[in-house]
Amino acid sequence: MDTTAAILLRKTKLTETSLIVTWLTEEHGRLKTVAKGARQPKSRFSGVLDLFFECEIQFVRSRKSELHALREAALNEPHEGLRLDYKRVALAAYFVELIELVTEPDHPSPELFDLLKRGLGFLNANPAAMRPLLHFEAELVRLLGIQGQEGVTPAVAIGRVYHRLPTARAGLVKMISGS
Repeated sequence: MDTTAAILLRKTKLTETSLIVTWLTEEHGRLKTVAKGARQPKSRFSGVLDLFFECEIQFVRSRKSELHALREAALNEPHEGLRLDYKRVALAAYFVELIELVTEPDHPSPELFDLLKRGLGFLNANPAAMRPLLHFEAELVRLLGIQGQEGVTPAVAIGRVYHRLPTARAGLVKMISGS
């Protein structure tokens, strides 16, 4: 059984009672786990599995697939302040989309984990604005080593290397630049 710090990126219904939970972990990178029984009212995962939650998780690796079994999840940081307004949630979701775009399953990247943790922590305490969006993109580009030529923005550099940016970016920029 493996134990690691993790940030919940995505939840998907698997069955009537179970979820597929995608995490960015400090030690194992992006991984997917099955949370059996998580959708039941008296589940041991009740109140622990929500977007952007930072948890300490225990999971058992699958030998057959990249879908591992989640055994335990202990909530460390719920980022309650992040949920105070839609703009913060939208910017946090954009950060997660960028992380999903640039990471591979089961490929450790502690520096990207730390970047996402810091980004969510900032939004937990501060309103959404252009400055944190641009800072997150710039740090991501720096950590990935894909800085563009002079005059090329980090967003353009990401788009060139990964052939796209999350589609939500344009609307997000419009929404938060007016604040």
